[in-house]
Amino acid sequence: MTPRLDLTSEAFFRDPPTAIAALRASGPVVATRFPLVGDVWITTTHDATAEVLKDGTTFTLRTGDGKLAGLRWWMPKLVTTVANNMLTLDEPDHTRLRSIVDEAFRRRAIVAMEPRIRAIADGLADDLFADGSPADLVQQYARILPVSVICELLGLPAADRPRFIDWANRMSSLTNVVSFFRLLFALRKMRAYLEQQLQIARVQGGEGLIAELVQVEREGGQISPDEMVSMVFLLLAAGSETTTHLISGSVYELLRNPGLRDWLEEDWSRISLAVEEFLRFVSPVQFSKPRYLRRDVELAGVRLKKGDRVMAMLAAANMDPAVHDEPERLDLTRKPNRHMSFGTGIHFCLGHQLARIEASCALQALLARWPKLELAVDPAQIHWRKRPGMRAIARLPVVAGGNRRPIRGAAAEPLLAD
Repeated sequence: MTPRLDLTSEAFFRDPPTAIAALRASGPVVATRFPLVGDVWITTTHDATAEVLKDGTTFTLRTGDGKLAGLRWWMPKLVTTVANNMLTLDEPDHTRLRSIVDEAFRRRAIVAMEPRIRAIADGLADDLFADGSPADLVQQYARILPVSVICELLGLPAADRPRFIDWANRMSSLTNVVSFFRLLFALRKMRAYLEQQLQIARVQGGEGLIAELVQVEREGGQISPDEMVSMVFLLLAAGSETTTHLISGSVYELLRNPGLRDWLEEDWSRISLAVEEFLRFVSPVQFSKPRYLRRDVELAGVRLKKGDRVMAMLAAANMDPAVHDEPERLDLTRKPNRHMSFGTGIHFCLGHQLARIEASCALQALLARWPKLELAVDPAQIHWRKRPGMRAIARLPVVAGGNRRPIRGAAAEPLLAD
C-alpha cells in the first residue's frame, strides 16, 4: 500500500531521504494526489524518472487538443497564457521557441557573465547586515542575486527589481487553491508590465533578451505576442526562483555542518564539485511538470493507462541508492554525480550553467565577506514553505558570528575525503 504522504509537509521537506525511501518501498511508480494538480502517478527511482522525461512520444505535456496536463478546468485563461511556454510544449514547438533564446544561455555566453555575477554577489554580501542583525539570508541575499542577474540578462530596468522580488515572494507563497487565486492579481500585473517592456523595446530598441525577442519578431520569426510574454515570464520566474532556493539551501547545509564549510574554504577550486552535490542533495525542484500518457504502457513494471497523468520526481531520482552511494549523506566529494536536478531529455534546463555559476559566486562571496557566518537560530527552528514541488526555506536568519562552535541538530558527520 502506498504510504499517505503530504508532499508539502514540514516533515517531508526537512527530511526528504526518509520520506522518499518510504515511497520507493511501495514501488518505482506510485499513485498519489498532488496539490493543485490532482490524481497522478509519481516516479520514485532514477530509471523511471529518466524514462518519463526522455520519452516524449509516450509521456506528453499536452493532450491531442493542446490541453496542458497540469492545468485544471477551473483555472482562468491568464494562467493558460503564461503557462504556454517552451517548458510545457512538445516537439516541434519546443525546439522552435528554445532555439530563439538558446544562444544567450550557451556556456561561453554565461561564463562571460561570471565577473559581473560575482560583483553583484560581493555587493549583496557587503550589505547583508545593513538593516541590522540577524539578517534573513533568503530575502536579503539568495532572492536578490538571481533576480538581479536575470533582469540584466533580459535587459529590464534595475529600478524595477523590487517589484520582481515582490512577485517572486508571491509565487513562493503558492501552497493551495486559496493562495493560487491570490496569486492571480500579481500575475495580471506582471503580465501587463512585461507587455509594456516588450512594447518599449519595439519602439526604442535596447539591450538584452527582450530586445532580441523583438528583433526576432521584427524579422518574421515564428513567435507570437503571447509567446513572447510567456517566454519572458518563464525566464524571469524560472531564472530566479529555483536558484534562490539552491543558494539558501546550500548555505543552510554549510552552516549546520562546519566541517564541510571548513573543507570548502580551504580550497575554493572544490566549489564546482560541491555545487553539483548541493544540486542533488537540496533538490530545489522536486518534480517535473505533469505529463499525459498517450497510450497504455508499462513503466518500471507498473501498468499505466492511456490518459493517466504522471510526474517525474526529480528528488527521488537524486536519492536513489541504485545510482548514488549513501544518497542520504551530503558528500561534497561525490563523483560521478548523476543527479537529475536539471531534468533530462529535450527539456533539460536551459539555465543550468547560469544556476551553477550563480550558486558558486554566491557561496564564495558570502563566506569570503563573512567567514564566521552562523545560523541565528537552532536548525530545528528553520522551516520550509508549503509550496508543492519546490523545496524552499522560508527564512534563514544568520548573524556575522564569532568563534566557531558545534551547532545543535546538525546532520551526521559528512564525508570529507578529498
